[in-house]
Amino acid sequence: MTKKQTKGFANSSILNISQLIKIYNISTHMPPQSEFALEEALIAQLKGMEYSYIAIEDEAGMLANLKRQLELHNNDIHFTANEFDRILNHLNTGDVFERAKVLRDRFALKRDNDETVYIRFLNSDDWCLNEFQVTNQITIQGNRKNRYDVTLLINGLPLVQVELKRRGAELKVAFNQINRYHHDSYDAGFGLFQYVQLFIISNGVNTKYFSNNKQQSFKQTFFWTDKENKRLSDLREFIAEFLKPCHIAKMIAHYMVLTEEKIIKVLRPYQFYATEALVDRVKNSNDNAYIWHTTGSGKTLTSFKASQIIMRNPKVHKVVFVVDRKDLDYQTAREFNGFSKGSVDETTDTRKLVKQLTDTSTKLILTTIQKLNNAIMHPQHLAKVSHLQDKKFVFIFDECHRSQFGDTHQNIKKFFTNAQMFGFTGTPIFADNATGSIGHQKTTKDLFGECLHKYVIVDAIKDENVLRFAVEYVGKYKRKDSANELDIATDNDIDIQVEGINTREILDSPKRLEKITEYILAHHKQKTKAPDFTGMFCVSSVETLIKYYELFKQKQAGLANPLKVATIFSYAANEEDPNANGLVNGLIPEENPMPEGRINPYSRDKLDTFIADYNAMFGCNYSTRDSQSFYNYYQDIAKRVRQGQVDILLVVNMFLTGFDSPRLNTLYVDKNLKFHGLVQAFSRTNRILNDKKSQGNIVCFRNLKAATDEAIALFSNKDAKETVLLEPYEDYVKQFNEATLELLKIAPTVKSVDALPDENAELAFATAFRELMRIKNVLTSFADFDEADLALEPQKFEDYKSKYLDLHDKVKKQGEGEKASILEDIDFELTLIHRDEINVAYILNLLVSLNKLPPEEAKKRQKEIIDLVAGEIQLRSKRQLIEQFIEDNLPRLKPNEDVIGAFENYWSNHKQAAFSKLCEDENIVPEKFAKVLQTYEFQNRLPRDGEIVEALSFKPKILERKTILERVADKIQDFINTFVEGMGGV
Repeated sequence: MTKKQTKGFANSSILNISQLIKIYNISTHMPPQSEFALEEALIAQLKGMEYSYIAIEDEAGMLANLKRQLELHNNDIHFTANEFDRILNHLNTGDVFERAKVLRDRFALKRDNDETVYIRFLNSDDWCLNEFQVTNQITIQGNRKNRYDVTLLINGLPLVQVELKRRGAELKVAFNQINRYHHDSYDAGFGLFQYVQLFIISNGVNTKYFSNNKQQSFKQTFFWTDKENKRLSDLREFIAEFLKPCHIAKMIAHYMVLTEEKIIKVLRPYQFYATEALVDRVKNSNDNAYIWHTTGSGKTLTSFKASQIIMRNPKVHKVVFVVDRKDLDYQTAREFNGFSKGSVDETTDTRKLVKQLTDTSTKLILTTIQKLNNAIMHPQHLAKVSHLQDKKFVFIFDECHRSQFGDTHQNIKKFFTNAQMFGFTGTPIFADNATGSIGHQKTTKDLFGECLHKYVIVDAIKDENVLRFAVEYVGKYKRKDSANELDIATDNDIDIQVEGINTREILDSPKRLEKITEYILAHHKQKTKAPDFTGMFCVSSVETLIKYYELFKQKQAGLANPLKVATIFSYAANEEDPNANGLVNGLIPEENPMPEGRINPYSRDKLDTFIADYNAMFGCNYSTRDSQSFYNYYQDIAKRVRQGQVDILLVVNMFLTGFDSPRLNTLYVDKNLKFHGLVQAFSRTNRILNDKKSQGNIVCFRNLKAATDEAIALFSNKDAKETVLLEPYEDYVKQFNEATLELLKIAPTVKSVDALPDENAELAFATAFRELMRIKNVLTSFADFDEADLALEPQKFEDYKSKYLDLHDKVKKQGEGEKASILEDIDFELTLIHRDEINVAYILNLLVSLNKLPPEEAKKRQKEIIDLVAGEIQLRSKRQLIEQFIEDNLPRLKPNEDVIGAFENYWSNHKQAAFSKLCEDENIVPEKFAKVLQTYEFQNRLPRDGEIVEALSFKPKILERKTILERVADKIQDFINTFVEGMGGV
């Protein structure tokens, strides 16, 4: 498509509804639409949207077309063969991430006549003025020959790849196929398909998009919506909006972020619409506004992208991003600079902020509201900044429901007379939850004006951008046969219903605190699927926190593997939470990680004692001796919580707002929460991580049911409860038992799985058992979980799981050959099965006891152990060796003989034999292979290509290099899986 054709077509009409119905074969009487028919309809629709169709068979055809399109795009310049070779050499460098940067840069081409011209691959400024084409069924030969469905070419480069599956097929099938293309062929030849920026997957009914990153999760695929968050999942609706040439070019040019972690991110629809609305507001108005995007929806990325685009507006003097806590200053600066290195410089003090405000080269500033207030109110700074009062400043306030409601906000507004103010919040202030005297309550709308875009928790859950909550209330009001029926009585054994607990004396009763501590210790591993996830426990006051911490320590004294409990709180003199036992407005008071002013010596001494425990646990040396040391402790504990090293973090208010840790899945609550505070605190648990993290667990030791319902209604709608909260335990039991019946229809017995007639039947079995695993993954988080409630007994479940894993192994082996299997089209979701605590050391302990049992009992237990090995994904690579030891070596040992020693000798011999065989088969230098293994054990990373080449005793030829490196890498991975991983210290 030429520039002339492209100009003015942004709002051109597309195919009408009757045409779409015809080409998409939409009828209730037609059989499911095939992939081929879907592809034809898609191309017809794109041609109607002014994409030029071009038939391209292979890479040679792509290169010829690329040359012509780049010539057109660069003012009809003509490249000689040598000049085009130089362009190709420039394009054929780096991985997907590096090529994304090449795409957005210009290339200084030295022409044959020594003249230098700058070649542009993508017009990011006038994004409509690019060349748009569509092609299909391009064949590329890599490790395998792959044929891609539909490719969108922009200036001749394949920037969008569409993978289609027939109507009714699982969408994940298309996603998995793209992952295979990454491995098989995207880097073949000149690697032009490594320039793909966006993938689109569709089965006609559901359509999603995602950016080009290797080894990413299906959870990072997104639906497109309209401005009101109505999903456009049908392929024709999606194409009509998302693939408008101007829109797709704009998404690639402006709404993708190349992070410092070498990840390519693309904005989700609500982030796009919010950013567009803010940019438009600055361009066409001086009015203020706010964005309401629910907690956990990625407000930092949205605000970064909005700041980045707005600061390019020539009439804007500076963009100032304002947070209300020093820790958020640091955290946001880290995130902003992660999106784009050096984009902001953290303002460590007011003097530095003043310097940035007056420095004409600094367009984007990140600071705290306190420092900003100091800069414009303190006499020593005022003289330096007074000339800025009438300059066009754009202020973006993070979490604008908090500190912006005091005098500080008004001071900023009065000083900067030509300022425009935008707020971001996940929980706005409305009339229902505003504070102040009658007639003087300030809402978010009062301060910032119109809400430009709204994306509430219900939207985020439906889009699978955050998880639902499983809320359990622990106390006397639960039914008598429930594990959550906890008799929380006072010292005088007065039987008090939890609903009636409302006095400080009762709430802080030693007996009550002790029972709650015991409950948490009894259920924590179940709740967090230990060691996969972690928990947080929020309590009403520092005084109560101290009591809880000492109870945890006392109850775990002498245990071999106690839970790692850590804590942090402010030791300022005014640390008491005024809302702890009777909330005023639901806002969680801020605790400063850099305490200032008077301190409470008792709290400080206690905290130093607790920090000493932390130091002993992790080999650190923190204290409260000065504010910087305490702040370093704050940062370290945040890091370790994110890494899953702390089992339970005990807090009053810290970390309940603005803290993200995807590994945190459980919040224990013994404090009153409502409105903002409740939603903010609960939302610490609902970040997306993997298939195993199915919900955020909330365990309440106070009856917060009415407050929970009220908060959900306020920040979404009155009917949102069914979407936001998980169903009761009994509902999931029913679902599991119904799914069991479906499984038994396919495979009535475990043995019948082996007799399934074909791969279609095997696929049906795998899909049915996967559904059982998903439901059981949710069920096991409930305190009431009991295997006796389930229609499938535990041993049968494990037996079926073993068969399920056999199918996975079959797919893996077939994947190494040329023939594709339809079983490759299912995601086996092995994270639902993996259990770190079941390792070789665990099996050895079972073997020790086995060797001391009578023969008949030993034989029965031996089968159970072999079944256990077969059912654990992390042991299957060791299965043959372990079974051989049990069958051949164990019977020869005497009852009191050293089983562990015998196994270690056996294992060491086999490990050495496998080591030698791998070195001999692949011509690897043994000493260098040993170094590769040592690097893995210390750095937990697989060898890079260069390290494998270095370990070989020969230099592979260029044409053979890729095949050899992949084969050797696979064998090293297999060796590590068998002899290094999952040993448990053996």
